[in-house]
Amino acid sequence: MGVDVAVCGANDEELAAIRALFEEWDGVFSRFRPDSELNRVNRHPLGVVILSRVFAYAAQTAISAAAATNGLVDPTLGAAVEAAGYDRDFSELEDDGRPLPFRPPSPGSWRSLRLSGRMLSRPPGTTLDLNGVVKSLAVDSALELISGDGFVSAGGDVAVRGGSLIGLPARGEVSLLAGGMATSGSTKRRWLRGGSVQHHLIDPRTGRPAESRWDEVTVAAGSCVAADVAAKAAFLLSDDGPAWLDERDLAGRFRDGEVFVENRSWNELLMERAA
Repeated sequence: MGVDVAVCGANDEELAAIRALFEEWDGVFSRFRPDSELNRVNRHPLGVVILSRVFAYAAQTAISAAAATNGLVDPTLGAAVEAAGYDRDFSELEDDGRPLPFRPPSPGSWRSLRLSGRMLSRPPGTTLDLNGVVKSLAVDSALELISGDGFVSAGGDVAVRGGSLIGLPARGEVSLLAGGMATSGSTKRRWLRGGSVQHHLIDPRTGRPAESRWDEVTVAAGSCVAADVAAKAAFLLSDDGPAWLDERDLAGRFRDGEVFVENRSWNELLMERAA
């Protein structure tokens, strides 16, 4: 997944299980391994395909995330990510002088996905990309392998049981008692194509990398995957992101350069904790 994974509270056996989980998920969902299940599903010529259990679990989570965000976090935007130039492992990306396609890929089609158990049907040619949920879902699943209190963090997205002090992007820290925290933004995975800066967060309304007021959005929620999905949606909504989180009683911190904005729910939680 291209990130470091930190684990606290696991014994040797649990740590080995967590390591195996991340290795398995990386092999299943990688866009850059020709033999990954994701690429096999995307290449499958028929409209119906049988998924492994872990793929079906992630696919169901991704479909639910799309429904909860009204399509903002869409698992069918693989072609748009590749069109923006993210077509190989990030460490191998180089500046690309070719212009972006004149016409962006068609808007996401998550509503056309049908999942029944492990059987997925989708229109031929659909390019799935489940990375909108996979890393954070793996973090939550890894925490379940720890019998006691602890945390699992992957690339800054964290799931906690029993409380932990969590560093915030750029500056600051908070005490997270339980649940998850995740950050989404355009500051880390950036590259040039056609002389313009690109990033991996695609706006399904345009098929292009999103133009957002925010550099990063950090959200706390009941799980890491819930925080991750909400952070992505709030980033894509730009100025409307703080209110969108407040409507869902989710705490969010927004970074615009050196300016940090916390939504009402974030400040209320901090005041409640201080009291």
